[in-house]
Amino acid sequence: MAAEQNTTLLTLCGVKKHYPITRGILRRQVGAVKAVDGVDLNVNRGETMGLVGESGCGKSTLGRVILRLEELTAGEIFFAGKSLNALKGSSLHRLRKKMQVIFQDPYSSLNPRQTIGRIIGEGLVIHKIGSAVERRERVLHLMDIVGLRPEQINRYPHEFSGGQRQRISIARALALQPEFIICDEPLSALDVSIQAQVINLLEDLQEQYDLTYLFISHDLSVVRHISDRVAVMYSGRLIEMAPKDELYEHPYHPYTQALLQAVPVADPAAAGKRKELVAGVNDAPFPPHGCKFSPHCPHSSPECEAEIPTFYEVRPDHWVRCYRSNA
Repeated sequence: MAAEQNTTLLTLCGVKKHYPITRGILRRQVGAVKAVDGVDLNVNRGETMGLVGESGCGKSTLGRVILRLEELTAGEIFFAGKSLNALKGSSLHRLRKKMQVIFQDPYSSLNPRQTIGRIIGEGLVIHKIGSAVERRERVLHLMDIVGLRPEQINRYPHEFSGGQRQRISIARALALQPEFIICDEPLSALDVSIQAQVINLLEDLQEQYDLTYLFISHDLSVVRHISDRVAVMYSGRLIEMAPKDELYEHPYHPYTQALLQAVPVADPAAAGKRKELVAGVNDAPFPPHGCKFSPHCPHSSPECEAEIPTFYEVRPDHWVRCYRSNA
């Protein structure tokens, strides 16, 4: 599953997304929620980049910013070498054919008033691709690829199970033959047995169509299975990034270690020896200027609270945002 090419498809440089906090009759800004706070990331063609972290750490917001569903506050985004920041109108419209998304909840991301045929083919209509007959043939082909029957084309989303609805979402994402797909926790609303089927489908589609994935999830076991590299996010920042086996076997950042400790294990004896995560994300009333995990970190120092650590390469292709890793 690892990418054979090492050509960078997506590059994020210092990407920020802040939401203003306002007060008073004049709605003056008194602060900001820093949902994404300076993310640097490269995603190579043909690979699956896993993005993990607790709920509320900014994973989904980052995905929406990449797709230009949310306008970034600062930073730059490059796709296939072209800057996305200045794209507007027809230029942005054309780009959307190459970048698609599979949303988390298949129950709310599908229009209940449309048949699945219209849902899957909506992108073809918007981009004026093919005739009505050709679009129908394309929709039927996509349905077959994701495991849906042709006679289901005129049915509505409520007539399908959760797993089938996510297959509809996958078919919709494939309709415009994209190069890059953001999978925003596509398994979290599904039963475990259905999750395995969807993972296998995503892997097969990646190999068949040379797709590149950004796979967002809080399920560490799923991320290890499907990803080539994994980035860990905490409170809007990436704190560690490495090839999947390297990250899981040699975690450096104290938060990554605590996150991996939280993965359920079948052995009660082993579970009793594990450390617990001392606090959740973004729960410090006055987060420090430096490392936002420092109020909860057992290795915190004044330096951690004063300055934001930079990424250090502690092992080949293994990057950590922690002063301790550079000691």
